[in-house]
Amino acid sequence: MKVLGVSGSPRREGNTELAVKTALQVLEKGGVETEFVSLAGRPIKPCLACGGCSDSPHCVQDDNDFEEILQQFLSADGIIIASPVYFGSATPEIMALVDRVGCIARRNGNLLARKVGAAIAVARRAGQNFTFAQLNFFFLISSMIVPGSTYWNVGFGLDRGELSADDEGIKTISNLAENMTWLLEKIHA
Repeated sequence: MKVLGVSGSPRREGNTELAVKTALQVLEKGGVETEFVSLAGRPIKPCLACGGCSDSPHCVQDDNDFEEILQQFLSADGIIIASPVYFGSATPEIMALVDRVGCIARRNGNLLARKVGAAIAVARRAGQNFTFAQLNFFFLISSMIVPGSTYWNVGFGLDRGELSADDEGIKTISNLAENMTWLLEKIHA
């Protein structure tokens, strides 16, 4: 079993990356192989809605970072997507990625169906519920299975590392990863 964790923040080593890595560490302790991807410094072009992916599970746009990440999505059994809150929504980077991955997956036999998906939103103060819902919509329309936790999978912090002081957020993210491990074991039993 393998879980891909994606940080949609344009900042390296920030709170969103900390949230994803916290979940991945718990998954690893549960015996799940993990892989981490940061979108920081990796320009992902938005979907052109050209339909070019209807013939094969590849995008006609020429950006190698996307094709590599697409293959990681397709080979994973579970996917965690995290985004900081930017003006009440997910970052343009993560939305460009999920729009393109989702379009390719849906046009080629629903390639993400029955994978496990989990969203994490990181906010300074507000907007986390909208961002959390926005990311979950991707999983739900992709026919993925979404585990819960003890609260919404959100954390709070502005400056690098501040999320680690959000005890409830860290505990919620850890519980999410424990539930994801349990669900993956049941699915692959």
